[in-house]
Amino acid sequence: MSTHAVLIVATVALVTWLTRALPFAVFGRRRLPRIVVYLGRVLPPAIMAALVVYCLKGLDLTKFPFGLAEIASVALVALVHLWKKNALLSIFLGTACYMILIRTAFPVL
Repeated sequence: MSTHAVLIVATVALVTWLTRALPFAVFGRRRLPRIVVYLGRVLPPAIMAALVVYCLKGLDLTKFPFGLAEIASVALVALVHLWKKNALLSIFLGTACYMILIRTAFPVL
């Protein structure tokens, strides 16, 4: 592995660690400001909604397969998340569903 690659990996690791440690360094055991609590509550669903819109923006509902693989996968993600309340499980199962559907039921022609 080249020195350049090692430096890149080390820099990325350091920046990742710093972004994770910064809130603890700034706030410590003090009570979090209301804006931080608010953002912690609303940003995750907002980011997920933006990702869903981004993933579905190019969907063509006028040509076969009419977005059926995407719609089925989004529905599965929603149902699993409502049932289990586990984002990781929901995303994993939705991704698996989509990959299986586009390779079996709705292969690209």
